[in-house]
Amino acid sequence: MKKLFLALVVLAVALAGCGKEEAKEEKLLIYAGLMEDHAAMAVKEFEKETGIKTEFVRMSSGETLARVRAEKDNMSASVWYGGPVDAFVAADEEGLIEAYKSPVAEKIPANFKDADGTWTGIYVGYLGFVGNKSVLEEIGAEMPKSWEDLLKPEYTGEVVTAHPGSSGTAYTMLSTVVQLMGEQEGMEYMQKLNKQVRQYTKSGTAPGRMVGLGEAGVGITFLHDAIKYRKEGYKDIIIAAPAEGTGFEIGAVALLKNGPDSENAKKFIDWALSKKAQEMGQTVGSYQFLTNSEAVPPKEAMEIKDTKLIDYDFEWAGLNRRRLIEEFSRVSKTTAPTK
Repeated sequence: MKKLFLALVVLAVALAGCGKEEAKEEKLLIYAGLMEDHAAMAVKEFEKETGIKTEFVRMSSGETLARVRAEKDNMSASVWYGGPVDAFVAADEEGLIEAYKSPVAEKIPANFKDADGTWTGIYVGYLGFVGNKSVLEEIGAEMPKSWEDLLKPEYTGEVVTAHPGSSGTAYTMLSTVVQLMGEQEGMEYMQKLNKQVRQYTKSGTAPGRMVGLGEAGVGITFLHDAIKYRKEGYKDIIIAAPAEGTGFEIGAVALLKNGPDSENAKKFIDWALSKKAQEMGQTVGSYQFLTNSEAVPPKEAMEIKDTKLIDYDFEWAGLNRRRLIEEFSRVSKTTAPTK
């Protein structure tokens, strides 16, 4: 009898273990390109509302693109959530995204979504400069107000930016300069700017924090991230947008091709496009403009609403992403940081 009881206990433990493993396999996995706290909040709220177990891995756009390329035949995640659409366009060109037209996308204006449903925008962010008032006073420099200003001698060794090979923010910068100036002049500009750069970071949000900490005088980043850091207590942060015009991002969400859970992935995409979900971002310091026509943008975004934007071509930027990054790496003699 005792042997039978022990056998039943062992069997029960084994079955419980199997149950846990099955539950683990049923979790929806998301690759997130927006801020860590925003992604964590979104996953928590989605799981709370739907009961669908959800996890995320936060990566920069370049990292995400590299990951889905590597996983093409055995995709781990089902959703790509956040980050500039240039990378989504590049991924779609390589057959890594499955088109999905969410019924909620009717609330998203045509200029913020792909007509075929490859990607749909969830927010819009403007590229610009972040400066540290105290550091700039120490070096006797004013806040730069143009792309050309960044090349002035006083900013030598005072500029921080992410690397276009790892960061969607930095690729937006590279593509903006090329679209604004033309490819030859744009690459010549990037070569000159390289001499001003103190450090290339992995993430596009890092320059804002470094400048806030006084580790550099000027950074290139999305302005809503700089506003977030200022509200978090980095009081010396000041911001500006280049007078010649600047590029912008449409942060998107998309269904990854051959992902393990497309049914729940579509439910997440529907949720992410909703008015309620988009407005939640500001509760964790995400101050982008929103794409759902019914969503109310955060009041903090109004500070930059009159920024001069170029006619940024997302399709061109996506299709030429690999080539432009390779050319940038050649003229700057740099590679994307991995840490």
